[in-house]
Amino acid sequence: MTATTSAVVLGVDIGTTSTKVVAYDTAGRQLASHSVGYPLEEPHPGYAEQDPRLILDAVVESLRAVVAELPGPVSGVSFSTAMHSLIGLDADGNPLTPSVTWADSRASAQAERLRAVSSGLALHRRTGTPVHPMAPLPKLLWFAEQEPKLFEQVAHWVGIKDYVLLRLCEALVTDHSVASATGLMDIHRLAWDAEALGIAGITEEQLPQLVATTAVLPGLTAEAARATGLPAATPVVVGAGDGPLANLGLGAVHPGVVACSIGTSGAMRVTVERPGVDPLGGVFCYALTEDRWVVGGAINNGGIVLQWAGEALAPELGEHAEEELLALAARAPVGSGGLIMLPYLLSERAPHWSALPRAAYVGLTHGHGREHLVRAALEGVCQQLALVLASVRAAGNEVREVRASGGFARSPLWRQILADALGMPVRFPAGHEGSSFGAALLGMQALGLIDSIEVAADLVQIEETVHPDPASAATYAALLPLFSELYDALVPTFASLRRLAPSLPPEPPPTAPV
Repeated sequence: MTATTSAVVLGVDIGTTSTKVVAYDTAGRQLASHSVGYPLEEPHPGYAEQDPRLILDAVVESLRAVVAELPGPVSGVSFSTAMHSLIGLDADGNPLTPSVTWADSRASAQAERLRAVSSGLALHRRTGTPVHPMAPLPKLLWFAEQEPKLFEQVAHWVGIKDYVLLRLCEALVTDHSVASATGLMDIHRLAWDAEALGIAGITEEQLPQLVATTAVLPGLTAEAARATGLPAATPVVVGAGDGPLANLGLGAVHPGVVACSIGTSGAMRVTVERPGVDPLGGVFCYALTEDRWVVGGAINNGGIVLQWAGEALAPELGEHAEEELLALAARAPVGSGGLIMLPYLLSERAPHWSALPRAAYVGLTHGHGREHLVRAALEGVCQQLALVLASVRAAGNEVREVRASGGFARSPLWRQILADALGMPVRFPAGHEGSSFGAALLGMQALGLIDSIEVAADLVQIEETVHPDPASAATYAALLPLFSELYDALVPTFASLRRLAPSLPPEPPPTAPV
């Protein structure tokens, strides 16, 4: 690290439910923070969209609040963002569409159609993005087919961070990290992919200029400077996606160190030095910097499964019954007495990347009670993450350490189940805000305030390490092939259920980066 320890960088994390701005110095200390929430609208089944203007307002308000709290100047601002969003703009940069979020599943039919042809896997390998309704590529197809007049009116297609930067800095740019999650950029050439653009029916001119995640914009517009309280000349670092930056924020910056998060949803990611996915397309590959990439997978069903268990299996416990539910689950044996839950309440992403699956209990007998049902739900989430970890390894990546974060980490039982299901120790860092800290660190490197983002490995302190119990780990290892086979066995059933009840439920917003 350089000697410039008094410099302050603001990490702006544009999330699905709120924007949070946190001020850090180059020693990793948090100096001030502020967040503003906004709604996720669900006007139709499968829709999950937001008003981009409200998000811009939240960014401005959060910046203004943090700047007002700081005693000294700000050296720069750097951004993190939820990935996979899509907004259509007119020629003047005004939104013609809502911000269609990653949780929006309206493009399921378009995604399944693309996946069914041979070019689907080729697109995944070339762009790093699975062909899935979360991604902008299928969403663009949906707009072209379902809203053709609107589609023709759109001058530019952007993500939510691109829109915010356009308004704050008058720069129409997108970083390689966000672009690598669109399904439209060739991750090996760092250029827009001609075949993907042809499928989407758009031109390169309709997309923002591609720039590095460490690109520095010259400053804010006069209006943005007045609104935020920052000097107009304040450097703005374009930043990256929240998933890759969460790795950075957890100190998982070296190859072999996996970052795992379980909030409402979940994810498993490892930092690598070269882009690439596994032969079967089980993982994504998103950019972090010019020489760092993140390979992994996100799951839709994390803490939401425990929430569902409380509502469906123990409604008398009320809304704040998490501790009692976990105590109930602790009374059931490891493996839930041979009961398996496929936790696909909100469909699923990694490693199968299909909108078809639904949740299921398999192996239910008269001897099972609520404690088995709740524990099987927790085990199902961790077994799904074990499948993602297997795909990470199948992509040729060493896995020697797992660092975990998210709301689940409050539960000793859930911590232990994760370590047992993964069959390796899980380390829990203390304190940091994940993506906002990652954004600030990336900004510090871009501005020359630290030597390298690799200092994150030293700045993040480990609070606890949970080791797997050998007997429990052996039980989960024996169950994992059965868990995996059940997905394949039930695909025809999932497809039949889709035909009988085609409307998909909308997904709730995540509470952890994915």
